[in-house]
Amino acid sequence: MKSCIITQSNYIPWKGYFDSINQVDIFVIYDDMQYTKRDWRNRNYIKTPQGLKWLSIPVEVSGKFHQKINETLISDKSWNRSHWESIKQNYKDSACFKDHKDWLENLYMNCNFDKLSEVNAYFLEEIGHFLGIKTEYRRSEEFVLSEDRTQKMVDICVELGVDHYYTGPNAKQYIEEDKFLSKGVTLNYFDYSGYKEYPQLYGQFEHGVSIIDMILNLGKETTQYMKSFKI
Repeated sequence: MKSCIITQSNYIPWKGYFDSINQVDIFVIYDDMQYTKRDWRNRNYIKTPQGLKWLSIPVEVSGKFHQKINETLISDKSWNRSHWESIKQNYKDSACFKDHKDWLENLYMNCNFDKLSEVNAYFLEEIGHFLGIKTEYRRSEEFVLSEDRTQKMVDICVELGVDHYYTGPNAKQYIEEDKFLSKGVTLNYFDYSGYKEYPQLYGQFEHGVSIIDMILNLGKETTQYMKSFKI
């Protein structure tokens, strides 16, 4: 049995995103899709004493309707320094900050890519290494894609030789399951419920923050509070 997930890249995403990567054999970064404003592509939450705070990568958004994620350029090359300063300021008192600050600072200082998709892929792979994820990473640009939304994903599955395709629960609203089944590919939906709370700074617990929050509060124990690592 071989499995995959095909999804757009996010910037330093939450634990559920990394659980989904860890649960499959192949993760296809699906950045041939249209870039969407005010989404998870270029931003994510961290916690602060004042509440949740967006860390947003400034990007250039053209007037054309079909600007793809992998075409989206970064507009301010100093973003990485400001993001690191914000993380350092808000997590300097977290339990594992001293243990992992050098690693994380190096990630940010060495992130000098021109395109958003490259930045996201870089963080996904490096954080994946930290968590011990062994999944193979691929890019949608490697494949010849049809125009049909579902058929694109089916074709990638067929080319990769996978028989199990994983996706988020919201995909049930639009995905055409019969197109997968006709090619011998079974659909599986991730369950993002039931996560345990962990020691977290600043008041009320928040599940939907960047995984950076977990790493700086839990360190090497991060995966003990995730789901796929227990399978």
